[in-house]
Amino acid sequence: MLFNSYIFIFLFLPAALAGYYVLNYLKFYRAANLFLTGMSLWFYGYFNPSYLWIICGSIAGNYLVSKAMERAGQRPGMKKLLLALGICADIAVIFYFKYYDFFLENVNQVFGKSFELKHIVLPLGISFFTFQQISYLADSYRGETKEYTADEYALFVSFFPQLVAGPIVLHNEIIPQFRDRQKRRMNAQNLSKGLYIFAIGLFKKVLIADTFGKAVTFGFGTIETLSSMEALIVSLSYTFQLYFDFSGYCDMASGIGYLFHIELPQNFNSPYKALSITEFWERWHMSLTRFLRTYIYIPLGGNRKGKIRTYLNIMAVYLVSGIWHGANWTFVLWGVLHGILSCLNRMFQKTWNRLGEVTRWAVTFITVNVLWILFRAPDIVSAKLFLLKLGSLSGFAIREELYACFQLTELTYLEKLPVLNYLPARVTGLHLWLFLLGAFFVVLNCRNLKEKEFRPTAGSALAVVVCMVWSVMSLAGISVFLYFDF
Repeated sequence: MLFNSYIFIFLFLPAALAGYYVLNYLKFYRAANLFLTGMSLWFYGYFNPSYLWIICGSIAGNYLVSKAMERAGQRPGMKKLLLALGICADIAVIFYFKYYDFFLENVNQVFGKSFELKHIVLPLGISFFTFQQISYLADSYRGETKEYTADEYALFVSFFPQLVAGPIVLHNEIIPQFRDRQKRRMNAQNLSKGLYIFAIGLFKKVLIADTFGKAVTFGFGTIETLSSMEALIVSLSYTFQLYFDFSGYCDMASGIGYLFHIELPQNFNSPYKALSITEFWERWHMSLTRFLRTYIYIPLGGNRKGKIRTYLNIMAVYLVSGIWHGANWTFVLWGVLHGILSCLNRMFQKTWNRLGEVTRWAVTFITVNVLWILFRAPDIVSAKLFLLKLGSLSGFAIREELYACFQLTELTYLEKLPVLNYLPARVTGLHLWLFLLGAFFVVLNCRNLKEKEFRPTAGSALAVVVCMVWSVMSLAGISVFLYFDF
């Protein structure tokens, strides 16, 4: 199920809130946990009920392994064996569903074989809830999860706001909040805050990200015929589509969390304000960066074993990040290049810091924008062709089809007013330029919602109404979130 859908907004979410708070009001706390877990599983299995056996099996298996480690007591050898078996089983599940066909394709190409591909449908969010459970197993090995019950663990993994696209949460961030009886009561401040954040996130996704997405679909579907100017516009469109899509999802997830009186960790912190690749990754998908640092970089030795080992550890982290994002050599190369740039940033940090802020920002933004082309392209050949189009200076023409991607019906109606019809008649593709300039302004100047102190006012109420009504009226072209693919 999608946040940006009629069934979620008008049926699922009201039913989930009503059932959860009624059961808590009656002090049926465990029943409330089970109810919210059941609703989360409905949310997860809405499009494909066959996904349910995967997530349910994963939850049951990991919980049993964690309990087995508890029973192992002071036998470190047994605990290590159980931890290794649990993690290997989790990785095997991800490998099968996400990388099995990719592995066979490459075996067939390299060795001239003809192994039959299974064409496996990737279960939603499998990388997210699997990484979340791997972190839980590691913490269980350290004896940090002894008191949790099965229903608390199931709710921790399946809680629907963060289930399919993050953030990757830790048990000590979520379960104690569900245990807090004060958080089981309705809270007007959190309800209004949650609704406000959800509405802003929905607007980002439906009206901004999806509009840029039309231009991206057009551009990457016609790479051979793009002019250099069109390639630039399409690459920037994807850069902004990703930003507002992921930012919108994070806002909606956070807003829904507040509706249930649960605060999810921040996962997105204005990443296009970054002044280096390293800072970019401290701001983009923060929970994934935290997971990779905590459970891969530090166990490998971090920066404690000399410079060469540090650089190797950094490369390992970014390689895993690239592979995690998808079964394609484009993602592998994307991760490797980010790793190389992070190592270079570390090597020449003093020199880099002596450059002006504008220079550091411009180089970082352009680099991220160019690397996003690899992230979006279906294969390396297409990415290379796109980059050649971008750098060839072959022409500055912009086709009407690209302009049309940014034509919003609502804005067209407004332009019929006498005061507002001056510029459209004189500036070709006005909507396109407004979207690009507006996006640049927002990502560089606006604070994210976590940085703002929310106060219920007439202005915030009006913002909720406008964003919700405009977004709901635009839901006819429902689209999935980009990170659902990962």
